[in-house]
Amino acid sequence: MNFGEKLRQIRTQRGLTQPQFAEQLGIEQSYLSKLENDKSVPSAEMFTAILAGTGMDAATFLDGIDKETLATTLRHIPAVTRFSDHAVTVQVHHYQRWLYGCALAWIVGFALMLAANDGIFYSNKVYRYFSPGVILAGESELVFDKYEQILNLRQLAKIITPEEFAGQLADFKANRARPLTVETTAYRGSAYLEPAENGRRRFELLNEKHIEAPGNRVLQFLGAIVLASGFVGLFIEWRLRRMKNKTH
Repeated sequence: MNFGEKLRQIRTQRGLTQPQFAEQLGIEQSYLSKLENDKSVPSAEMFTAILAGTGMDAATFLDGIDKETLATTLRHIPAVTRFSDHAVTVQVHHYQRWLYGCALAWIVGFALMLAANDGIFYSNKVYRYFSPGVILAGESELVFDKYEQILNLRQLAKIITPEEFAGQLADFKANRARPLTVETTAYRGSAYLEPAENGRRRFELLNEKHIEAPGNRVLQFLGAIVLASGFVGLFIEWRLRRMKNKTH
């Protein structure tokens, strides 16, 4: 829409004839006709008078007029220049907000996927620990590893006989060995102690295996959605700008 079309639109929306509208604006009908047909361009003073006659501010009057008209035909009017500059500033800020929002979506989406991959919130590993039995008060933490060696040393020192060695070893294995295997997603070191009935247990790390925790699958899915939304948002903003430029 050019200046003349905008002026005519205002007149017709108010149901006024050219003579009536010209009287309202305080100008000659012939001059109004030239303005509406774009055969004349208003000066800065005349533009101010038109705004006063219509009771509109510059932003309301200029809204809908082609950018090309504002930048060429009406560029000599200070109010038009201010309106155009403000419109550009608003558009830049709008684009920046979209861009910042999209960038934030990319960062959050990537962070969620990275957290899922590294197992930051939900471990991707299962650790398997083994305990041979309960260690009684006063016994060494390595009693199950060293008991046979201790008996062997006592036998070599002739403190016990071979028969006693075999009997005590068999009794220890029969009555003290209570193997227990624990799987956990929390890493507790190569070995750890845990209270047990009548004593404590010493668990040693047997192995670890990689798993895909359900929580991490959810995080990966959410991260992918958020990441994709950043690209979708950028595309939508680009399309809206193109449509707006075409309409102007």
